[in-house]
Amino acid sequence: MSTPTEESPAPAPAPAPAPAKPRHTARIAAAATLTAALGLGLIACGQGSGHHPAADIKVDNATAAPATAGPHAPLKKSRPTGLRIPAAGVDARSMLDLAVGADGALEVPSVDQADEPGWWTGGVTPGEKGAAVLVAHYDTARGPALMKDVAKVRMGDEIEVPRADGSTATFKVREIQQVDKKNFPTHKVYGATDRPELRLLTCGGPIKDGHRTDNIILYADLVP
Repeated sequence: MSTPTEESPAPAPAPAPAPAKPRHTARIAAAATLTAALGLGLIACGQGSGHHPAADIKVDNATAAPATAGPHAPLKKSRPTGLRIPAAGVDARSMLDLAVGADGALEVPSVDQADEPGWWTGGVTPGEKGAAVLVAHYDTARGPALMKDVAKVRMGDEIEVPRADGSTATFKVREIQQVDKKNFPTHKVYGATDRPELRLLTCGGPIKDGHRTDNIILYADLVP
């Protein structure tokens, strides 16, 4: 083994490893990669001509300020196991795990799972601090699906998410937004928040080239 001499300078020290990204920073970075992915991922809604498509849907955009009393205390991490939206007649007893696929698009439930919601596993679980993201079909090529009555949801309606620990995270709808998929508000949906919040994504608008043109997004806050 050689040692450094005056004729052989010592090697430069190795650069210090970069600090690990905080968890919330990693989530924001992941959100940036999904700018186009949501439009592609949710394009499965209404895919194909189908024999009994759901009616074209247009909801009125509405928003309210968060409750002035302050956010409800966050819940501990626990995987979602179902979805209930009384106003829309939704009572799902299971929840699929969704990731970002090899094509860079957010996965969605398959046509065979059109009555099951899915949870984006790259985000927080519903009830934790941050924005939990759920996805459910409005319709598929086979006809109406789990969120077929999303137009019945109003501001202040409740969304209940049963969890694996036996608790239920209850959210109150604070904003309803319908937007062209080309203008999907990625950072608004996935961006960091210091409140426990929920985003529920489905499709809407007319069918163009076999796909729904819009996304309908329900923004909701955790309540006691």
